Parts: sequence; C-alpha cells; structure tokens
Amino acid sequence: MNKTEKLATRAGYGQGLLEVGALHDDLIVLEGDLGGATGSAAFGKVYPERYIEAGIAEQNEVGMASGLAATGWVPFVTSFAIFTAGRACEIVRNAVAYNKMNVKLVGSHSGLTSGMDGGSHRCIEDIAWMKAIPGMVVLSPCDYNQTRVMVRKMYEYDGCCYMRTSREPVYNVTTMDDDIEIGKAQVLREGKDLTIAATGIMTTFVMEVAEQLAEEGIECTVLNYHTIKPFDTETLVKYVEKTGNLLSVEEHNVYGGLAESCRSSLFTRVSGIKYDYVAVEDRFGETGNRRSLYPLYGLDNETIYRKAKELVK
Repeated sequence: MNKTEKLATRAGYGQGLLEVGALHDDLIVLEGDLGGATGSAAFGKVYPERYIEAGIAEQNEVGMASGLAATGWVPFVTSFAIFTAGRACEIVRNAVAYNKMNVKLVGSHSGLTSGMDGGSHRCIEDIAWMKAIPGMVVLSPCDYNQTRVMVRKMYEYDGCCYMRTSREPVYNVTTMDDDIEIGKAQVLREGKDLTIAATGIMTTFVMEVAEQLAEEGIECTVLNYHTIKPFDTETLVKYVEKTGNLLSVEEHNVYGGLAESCRSSLFTRVSGIKYDYVAVEDRFGETGNRRSLYPLYGLDNETIYRKAKELVK
C-alpha cells in the first residue's frame, strides 16, 4: 500500500473529469447543487460552458442528461448517491436505461461516510437499486487513483453506467497504470489461505488487514470488485476453489450488494466452501464519523480481521 497521503474517491472523480474533459469536448457535466462536495465543481471552473448547475432537482437533472445524450453529448450526472440513485431512480430507469441512453451517473457520499448529514443521507442501498435496472453497469472504485481511471473507462463505455464514490479519504492501493477492465475483478494480492472479495473503499481496509495477517503467516487473495455489474464470476470461482473459503466485504446493505452477487455466483459452481461477510446488517445509517460508525456497524478492521481468522481456522 502507498501510505503517503489519504485522498477521497470523490476527489478522484473531479480530477478524472478534468483529465477526460480536456481530451473530449463532448463530455458535459450536470450537477445537483453539490459540486463542491462531489468533486465536479473543479470541472465547472475550467469548462463553465460544459457545466450545468441543475439545482436541487435530481429527477430533472437526469432527464436533461438523457436529452443531451440523445443529441450526441456524453453527460456525467452527479449528486449524492441518495439522490442520484435514490430520488431519481424512476427517471434513471425510464429516461436513461429503458431508452439505452449513453448517460454516466455518479453517486457521491455513498455508504456510511457522508459526514454529519445523518441517517437520511447514508446511502447503503444504491448498488441494489442500480443493479436491478436492466442494462445498467454498476461501478465501485476503491481509491483516488482508480476513480480517475474509471472516469475514462466510463466515457469510453457506450451505454449507461452508475459509479459510487465516497467522502472518506483513504490510502491508494492501486496506481494510474493499473490496467482495469469493466466487468473484470482486479487481483490485488494472491494467497493460498483465504479469498477476500471487497469493493469500494473497503478494499483499502482489507489490504491493511491482509498485511496484518501476512505477518502471522496467513496469505490472502484480495479481489477488488470495482465492477459489481456485470459481475466477474470466473475470477471468484478460480480463487475460491483454491482456498476453499470466502469473505466478502462492502459498505452497503447485505441485501442487494456484493455479498448477494458472490453467493449467487458460487451457489451452483462451488460446494463445500466456508463463507462469511462484512456488510451493513439491514439497518439505516446514523450520525457520526467513520471512527465511531464503522465499529458500530461491524465494518472496522478488527471485524474484518476476526472474521478472516475464523475462516482459516
């Protein structure tokens, strides 16, 4: 891990927009009055003619993006995840996905780390909402570097996709040179004792735990699922068959997220494995920072470590 500076994936999104927008003048950004928080404001300062402030009207924002896509633009639609994926869900379904529009949706402040905004803004359902929409690609990059790369991948992908980003600064576990592919899990490390599948910023904490376990002689394979849909079953099966166990780790409700994708993928393909998960146990978020909330919800490094140790006993 590169423990030099912690950066948020939302900041990686803003930087990615600047980099890709400089190369492609058909990229246009729509923001729901939260550009300073989501990272998109940086693009608006450099390219104000390609930055639409839609205000607190996320459904209209998505509808506008669908119209822009129909005329040849490549729109990136940004707001908090609870609004992009939640409030605007029906418009995303009918105006974007149903019509197969080339719209890129981004939900910032996902999971439990949306500052002190409270339970109403803790979006732990967005992967499930977007995963259920036919044709929607669902992305969850793990760090600042990967989010920058993912903006380029989203632009190059012809079709609608949703990416969740986070407010929480984390260490980089990837580099800008990593060759990631939408729909293909990234193998961050290989080991014979345990397979851990993680997504989003939880991947960075899993890497910390994997280093701790390695000091005890336990070698983990860490799979970074930056793409939740389409789901890479082949890679998961390959490593689970080797280790005989699996721990999935996510900052999302256990229903509809990575855990369900892992279990459904393995159900008819691998038998006799030991499995456990780290996820939100079907409850709403609360007010607090990561230091206070993660242990409360069982998403902390200690819980990951404990469950990993139990699987390799």
